[in-house]
Amino acid sequence: MLQAFIVVFIVVLDQLTKYLARTYLKPVKSVPLIRNVFHFTYVENRGAAFGILQNQRWLFIALTVVVSAVIAYYLFVRTLESPVLTIALSMILGGAIGNLIDRLWLGYVVDMLHFVLIDYPVFNVADSFVVIGTILLAYYILFIADSGQKLFS
Repeated sequence: MLQAFIVVFIVVLDQLTKYLARTYLKPVKSVPLIRNVFHFTYVENRGAAFGILQNQRWLFIALTVVVSAVIAYYLFVRTLESPVLTIALSMILGGAIGNLIDRLWLGYVVDMLHFVLIDYPVFNVADSFVVIGTILLAYYILFIADSGQKLFS
């Protein structure tokens, strides 16, 4: 099952990078990989994207569980005819689970990737997969799915 492999790979990669960030990056706060362009910066995010809705942990947990359950249903119970759709939903689910684990175990999400050059908010591997998966999903909806065809069979 391609979708199971993708989800597990993303969760493991995400949790590994967060473990490394907590272990090695937290004590030093920030390490420039390319000075003034890209840094590894340790942040404990208690909100959502861009730090909005701070300290709404249970809201995020509940929303993540509901959305993840719907995506998992379509990935593992229903038949998806498009590999693009399968990959997109798998990436979103893997990223959602990665951040959900942090919220459940730590009470916050560990972020560590920081594009200093454009002052972009610090993010993590799970966030990256959610965004890429969402872009793939939009691509599927706009360019692959027939206008009369259902997204899910």
